[in-house]
Amino acid sequence: MQNIVSIANLSKTYASGYRALKNINLDIRRGEILALLGPNGAGKTTLINCICGVLNISEGTVRVDGRDIVTEFRAALSLIGLVPQELTTDAFETVWATVSFSRGLFGKPANPAYIEKILKDLSLWDKKDNKIITLSGGMKRRMLIAKALSHEPQILFLDEPTAGVDVNLRHDMWQLVRSLRDSGVTIILTTHYIDEAEEMADRIGVISKGEIILIEDKTELMRKLGKKLLTLQLEKPLARIPAELAAYRLNLSSDGSQLIYTYDTDGERVTIVSLLNALTEAGIGFKDIQTTQSSLEDIFVNLIKDER
Repeated sequence: MQNIVSIANLSKTYASGYRALKNINLDIRRGEILALLGPNGAGKTTLINCICGVLNISEGTVRVDGRDIVTEFRAALSLIGLVPQELTTDAFETVWATVSFSRGLFGKPANPAYIEKILKDLSLWDKKDNKIITLSGGMKRRMLIAKALSHEPQILFLDEPTAGVDVNLRHDMWQLVRSLRDSGVTIILTTHYIDEAEEMADRIGVISKGEIILIEDKTELMRKLGKKLLTLQLEKPLARIPAELAAYRLNLSSDGSQLIYTYDTDGERVTIVSLLNALTEAGIGFKDIQTTQSSLEDIFVNLIKDER
C-alpha cells in the first residue's frame, strides 16, 4: 500500500531543553486508520502537531503525499485536516459561519452544498445557526471535525476525538470515522480508550517517552502478543499440580478447582491435545473448558510496563 505520510528521524526539542520526540520514523499508509497509543506525556500530541505544522521540527523531515511540511508548507497543509483536543474557535460565531470560514482559509471556493453535507453527516444541520457557545460538549467535538473536513482533506488527524463524550456519541463517531476511511480519507487518531483502537484501527502505534516502541498491523499484533488462556474446570479439586504435568507450566487456581494453561499462538493445538491426553493419563477429569484471549489493553499495559 502506498504511503501518504513519511516521517524520517523526527525529533522535537523545546527551548527548555526537553526532548519530547526522539528520532521518530513512521510511514502512514494511504487509506488506513492508524491509532497512536501512549500514556500521558508520551509525545502523541507533539507528534501530531509537528506533522501538521503547528510546531516547528527540531530535526528530521515530514513529507505529506511527497510534499515537505517545511519547504512546501501550504501544499502539504492543504491535504491535512486536524481535530485538536481543545476547542479553538470563536465561541460567539455560528456553526455554519465557522465551518465555512475554515474552508475559505485554505483558499477553497464557497461550496454551501458540501458544507451542508458535512453538517448533516455530523448531525449538526439543525444547529447550523446556533452560536458555538450554546453547543454541548459532544456537539462542539463534532463541530471541530466539521471544521477539519471543510477543505476536503485527504488526511484527518483526530487528537483524542471522543475524550469527555458519552458512550452513544463515541459509537456514532466510530461510524463516522469508518465512513470517512471508506471514502478514501486516511485517519490518524490518538486515544486513551484502548477499545476504540481495537474496534477501529488497521494498525497500532505505541509511543513511550517520545519514541515509537511498536508499530504493527492490529491483527498481527494481536496474534503475536495476545496471550490465550485455556481454563479447565476440574471434576475434583487438586491440592497441587502433578509432577508429570510440570512441562506444561500450568497454574492452579487458589481453590484447586481450575487448571490454567497459557499459550501465545494458534500453532499450539498439538500441545493442547497432548495436555488433554496427559490429564487423562494422570487420572484428572475435567467438566468444562474455556478459552480467552488477552485484549489490546492487556498488550498495551504490558508494553508500557516493560518500558519503565
